[in-house]
Amino acid sequence: MRETPPEKLLLVIPTLNEAAHIADVLETLLADTEIWRAVVVDGGSADATRALVAAHAARDPRLALMDNPDRIQAAGVNRAVAAHPQADLLVRADAHARYPKGYCAALRRERRRTGATAVTVAMHSQAGKTCFARAVAAAQNTWLGSGGAPHRGGSGGRWVDHGHHALIQAQAFRALGGYDRGFAQNEDAEFDTRLRARGGRIWLSGDTRIGYWPRHSAKALARQYFRYGRGRMRTLRRHRDRPALRQAVLLALPPALAAAGLGLGLGGRAALLAFPAALWIAASVGAGLALGLRARDRCALAAGVPAMIMHLAWGLGAWSAVVRR
Repeated sequence: MRETPPEKLLLVIPTLNEAAHIADVLETLLADTEIWRAVVVDGGSADATRALVAAHAARDPRLALMDNPDRIQAAGVNRAVAAHPQADLLVRADAHARYPKGYCAALRRERRRTGATAVTVAMHSQAGKTCFARAVAAAQNTWLGSGGAPHRGGSGGRWVDHGHHALIQAQAFRALGGYDRGFAQNEDAEFDTRLRARGGRIWLSGDTRIGYWPRHSAKALARQYFRYGRGRMRTLRRHRDRPALRQAVLLALPPALAAAGLGLGLGGRAALLAFPAALWIAASVGAGLALGLRARDRCALAAGVPAMIMHLAWGLGAWSAVVRR
């Protein structure tokens, strides 16, 4: 009786100026002997990313470096999958993360056990070297920064509508045309919407999670979440979905702050318009203080500040998608 040949697992890592992390990512992930091919699709890094990948590829024939002239992650992953039509499974990994040993093998086992079309994982933000980054991580790992998103601090081991992309059946990925290249952000959630519409099932692992390195400055964090909000709103509008409660709250923030400014300017009873914004600020700062006290971390005491940056930037990004329709 002939044995079924093992599924060919393709690992794809989009990069752009990830010299600080790419060597560790490759070292950890490529220790997994179940990987058939690995491709780093680079969007034109100006640092040492490409040299580090080339050096690793010289030691491991499974690894290749591919150019991504579009620079967008969605386009890079699509390009890598198109170049490997024999692949049965796609594992997407981000260079700005930390992975456990045996990551790809664990994802393959969960797919076999559950029969899922896609296996997603939870993310845990790593405490960075700066006090601000530690405050960001403290916020992102709780309701304060994630709003209860299943893959950001929620419980795994269940079926979900969306999660952080890890493993996808390559046939299903190709059947849907891959990621939408028009999405510079939120391409994974947009893909998951189409996947579920075609009968695909998405499993959130309860055993495997990854570490994530948060942004180290307020400006970079605001830019990141502005793009998240814009991409998410584009997805909701395209598929005529309603925002979740946590997203609806963030959408209400910019109007609430505008009303607060108007009310304070007019004075008198109109100042009551500032109450919702004041409540949000007090709740964010108070929650951050509680996190810091619980963790006994002086940096985490300020978690409310990056949380407010994330909340407001996401809301502004979402409204920009509405205005730019």
